[in-house]
Amino acid sequence: MTDNARFAFHDIAEIAARFPPASDTILIDAYLSDSPEASARVFRIYHRLPAHYHEHCDEHLYLYAGAVRFQIEDEAPRLITPGQMVTFKRCVVHAITEIVAGPAVFVTLDTPRRAPDDVVFIDRATAMNRAFVAHLDDP
Repeated sequence: MTDNARFAFHDIAEIAARFPPASDTILIDAYLSDSPEASARVFRIYHRLPAHYHEHCDEHLYLYAGAVRFQIEDEAPRLITPGQMVTFKRCVVHAITEIVAGPAVFVTLDTPRRAPDDVVFIDRATAMNRAFVAHLDDP
């Protein structure tokens, strides 16, 4: 919910409740803010997210609900549960290897803004089995 151009209050629980129970895309997101300096989104992940990185932004992911196995580079995947946060710099390869409990909902902050096309998949053929993202308010 946007209050004016300079500030806003958001109800994460209300947004999370609006995500559909299933999706053909890997995730569905809803933008909270989107400016050149930073973007903020809430997203629900529906399918494993193949290894990828972002060339132009650092990412800050807070798990609001659910549980996932999250892998960074060659590290063993770690179980992430609600209330935990993972941060990483641009060009760091990361993946969600398993959705352990759903719905898995994240709040993410990208600095600077993450352009929608700033997703570089390591194995593009595997990633292209499904569309990456849909937006909650798209028709």
